[in-house]
Amino acid sequence: MLWINTTGPAVVGMWLSGDLWRWEALPILLWLTLPFNLLIYGTNDVFDQETDAKNPRKGTLEGARIRAEEARPIALGILIANLPFAAYFILAFSPSAILCMLLYALLFTGYSAPPVRFKARPFLDSLSNAAYAFPLIFVPLALGEPPMWPAALGLMAWSAAKHTFDAVQDIAEDERAGIDTTAVKLGVRGVVFWSGLFWTLSTVAFALVSLPVALVNAVFAGGLLYALRRDPTPRTGHRLYPFSIAFPYVAGTVAGVQLVGAISLGAYP
Repeated sequence: MLWINTTGPAVVGMWLSGDLWRWEALPILLWLTLPFNLLIYGTNDVFDQETDAKNPRKGTLEGARIRAEEARPIALGILIANLPFAAYFILAFSPSAILCMLLYALLFTGYSAPPVRFKARPFLDSLSNAAYAFPLIFVPLALGEPPMWPAALGLMAWSAAKHTFDAVQDIAEDERAGIDTTAVKLGVRGVVFWSGLFWTLSTVAFALVSLPVALVNAVFAGGLLYALRRDPTPRTGHRLYPFSIAFPYVAGTVAGVQLVGAISLGAYP
């Protein structure tokens, strides 16, 4: 289900380049399914074994919990799944696209892995999630087209906001584990301000591309923030989490329908 977070921006990046489909994008889209998601979540599971064991959400549909003997096979699987794509990209795409892909992979690896481990560094944990928007940059670059920067910057701000909003539900577990996240540092009320600021920035950026998308973004984000502000507790964060998961599907559908319609009607050369 979370593949939408990687493949979705890549598809939109292709559409923003002016085509409904480009065969050159297929290897990138395939990489952003199992291989790259294994890199993100496999790395997280390997380095979060101790804290995951104490988190009641882990080991359910809301997150995996692995055994110590599974760490080595997961690490090997990450390498086997990703290295062939890396080799192909080096041969097929421009240096600018490759550098952006490399930074994309490094930020997600560094989110969980030491020594950087962004997830345990307040504010950097949130800001590093701007990497979710990188396909809006490297897909156009790989296709020889300029990125649409307002869309990319808007998704960067949106991703930073959502990461911290979703972390509210884990404040108690993170405090017990000694993980100093943005949500732990700011508290629930501070998260309302932090996420509200970044969702506002994303709305402004999206408005430069699509007013309907900006409106949907503002309404959905505003509803989540209002609900959390009314009852500022981790329990409320957990209750709102399914709606937060639905957020990219709703906004992405609005954006996708518009883009497909515009391309089909000849709005792009």
